[in-house]
Amino acid sequence: QAQFVESGGGLVQPGGSLRLSCAASGSMFSIYAMGWYRQAPGNQRELVASITSDGGPNYADSVKGRFAISRDNAKNTVYLQMNSLKPEDTAVYYCNFAGPLLGGLGDWGQGTPVTVSS
Repeated sequence: QAQFVESGGGLVQPGGSLRLSCAASGSMFSIYAMGWYRQAPGNQRELVASITSDGGPNYADSVKGRFAISRDNAKNTVYLQMNSLKPEDTAVYYCNFAGPLLGGLGDWGQGTPVTVSS
């Protein structure tokens, strides 16, 4: 019974777009901030986007202006719209709780891999 199930990744050319989805289970989703994290080989996992319980977004500088995070609390789902993709966006993308109290404390899912290459 995975707490988070990510989907939507794939292979895309530079400049292309993908939309990632994260289906969450459990009772905390609707009341706490959610985030998208990514990890490339040899790198630490980093938070690239987060969204508050009432829909306020925040982005890492590396993706600002290109990515958009959103959530549908009725569906227990968080999305990441990824536009103008660059090779350096290549990573496995994960969702989890964000924010100072529960950030990263949910059970990590398998993630969904994104490869940006020509």
